[in-house]
Amino acid sequence: MSHFSQIKTQIRNLTSLQSALTELGIDWKSGPTEVRGYKGLTHDAEVAIAQENGYDIGFAWNGEEYSLVADLQYWQQPWTVNRFLNEVTQRYAFHTVVNETAKQGFQIAEQQKNEDGSIRVVLQRWAS
Repeated sequence: MSHFSQIKTQIRNLTSLQSALTELGIDWKSGPTEVRGYKGLTHDAEVAIAQENGYDIGFAWNGEEYSLVADLQYWQQPWTVNRFLNEVTQRYAFHTVVNETAKQGFQIAEQQKNEDGSIRVVLQRWAS
């Protein structure tokens, strides 16, 4: 019986996910790789985050999005699972917006982190 939980996300771009993890100071390994779980069980993932306790966290492609894959009984992060996903998702959204708008010629003119944790970004594009 698998002890792995799979938590749905709205994350669909691997590069933005990896950028988000890096920005949050999370050490990750690019896959395909296996995340380690209870009694040596493994689960395939495209991104793996090793934990000191020997159990990993991963992000696995399910055909539509990257799900968080982990044995939650052995969660060993400074944030709760929900807070971890909120932080990763926020930085993922930021990187996705910046990357997609850059393709259209936009650049960041201003960036501000608000007291409530939200991020305000002002983009600009110069007409030629």
